[in-house]
Amino acid sequence: MVKLLIVDDSAIVRKIFTEQLSQAKDIEVVGAAPDPYVARDMIVKLKPDVITLDIEMPRMDGITFLKKIMAHHPLPVIIVSSLTPKGSAMALEALECGAIEVLSKPGGSFTVGEMGAQLAEKIRAASRARVTKRVAPGESSMATARKAITETTNKVIAIGSSTGGTEALKDILTRLPPDTPGIVIAQHMPANFTKAFADRMNGICRISIKEGAPNDSVLPGTCLIAPGNFHMLLRRSGARYYIEVKTGPMVHHQRPAVDPLFKSVAKYAGANAIGVVLTGMGSDGAEGIKIMKEAGAKTIAQDEASCVVFGMPKEAIKTGCVDKVVSLKNMPQAILDMV
Repeated sequence: MVKLLIVDDSAIVRKIFTEQLSQAKDIEVVGAAPDPYVARDMIVKLKPDVITLDIEMPRMDGITFLKKIMAHHPLPVIIVSSLTPKGSAMALEALECGAIEVLSKPGGSFTVGEMGAQLAEKIRAASRARVTKRVAPGESSMATARKAITETTNKVIAIGSSTGGTEALKDILTRLPPDTPGIVIAQHMPANFTKAFADRMNGICRISIKEGAPNDSVLPGTCLIAPGNFHMLLRRSGARYYIEVKTGPMVHHQRPAVDPLFKSVAKYAGANAIGVVLTGMGSDGAEGIKIMKEAGAKTIAQDEASCVVFGMPKEAIKTGCVDKVVSLKNMPQAILDMV
């Protein structure tokens, strides 16, 4: 009996893989972990014979985790990811790091069941493979994680603004090209105003702009604006970024607020993100921009001369975590340069 541990941040993928593979009489799914930190403890406790591993996961990417496994606790690992079609750079890197096999999810998490029989055969073969310890290169684990994540996912641009922000956003959004990475915005604005603002922007911009709704995907060429009276958070399932819209306590007396959005972007996009703090009163966004920077994101703040109120950018700059201070006139190009 081959004992299998599934490591994938998508609950749907974990469920389908467990159901499909449990039908095989010679495979026992002993556990399913949502991220490498949980998987690490399961490996010690459950002693699996084979691991299936996704690449994109919260807290640590699969390539980094694979390197750690091969350096400290060698096991047969099969990479299963929508980001590693055969022959791709990431597939080759995974194999170089010690993966037994690399399989590509067929389209998305809702169709992973189609590959059950193929995956079962690969698991049987992997269980018989000889795996030896591999010493990871000298690059730090944090640097390795950032590099791998950066190379495998879309970028996300997160913008926070308040007083004077609607015109600042108009100035920026109307000058961005259609292939701009996905944008998420928290602009301090009451209910019912955000939809009208989004609709107005959508009519004059080359990117698609709408008021964010639950489960909306964050895609290149799209911009989602947090709806008034709701916080908007970034989430991720596999390679797909999407948003969660929720109520909850006000933050800095605001809902939507910038800090909750920025913190979620730091968690799920990390080094893939660019954080931008625009004109506004107060300090909303300062804590979030610090957390984004610590997660490897690039950061920008609007300069005093072009702000209506130099409150939020000033507080963000004071954290020491802003990479560039830029005038509104130069902001679109600064964002694209960081992309």
